[in-house]
Amino acid sequence: MTNFSMEYDLGEAAQIGAAIGAVLAAGDIVLLSGDLGAGKTTLARAMLKARGLAGEAPSPTFAIVQPYAPPEVDLPVAHVDLYRIEDEGELIELGLDDYLYDGALLIEWPERLGGAGWPEALELTISGAGDARVLTASVPAAWEARWPLR
Repeated sequence: MTNFSMEYDLGEAAQIGAAIGAVLAAGDIVLLSGDLGAGKTTLARAMLKARGLAGEAPSPTFAIVQPYAPPEVDLPVAHVDLYRIEDEGELIELGLDDYLYDGALLIEWPERLGGAGWPEALELTISGAGDARVLTASVPAAWEARWPLR
């Protein structure tokens, strides 16, 4: 596991998300952490756009899981927002592992996973306020060769 950190402003968020989205592969999990309004959804939307999504992806806060599949995108991706999950037992009903057979998961609020989780997930944490942000990443071995931000 390699740790990476960079400062950016909100204007650069789309480029950062696009760079990560361009290297997404089937079986990948991206965990997006940060306070409300930190920019998790902005990064996820940029990742989806990099995979071919036209238009703006809705926030999955109320749907919890918003799946995208070809031809809408070139790789099946499920955008997941666990903010409203209150108990780990609710996660089983979401069937998140099923998306990993041929696609990727983008998960906001991964701390709601509790003890569940995936050790090979790419962990992204966003902090900061105003226009200034800091992206901290825990890059697992499966991502090291293709990690786009250097």
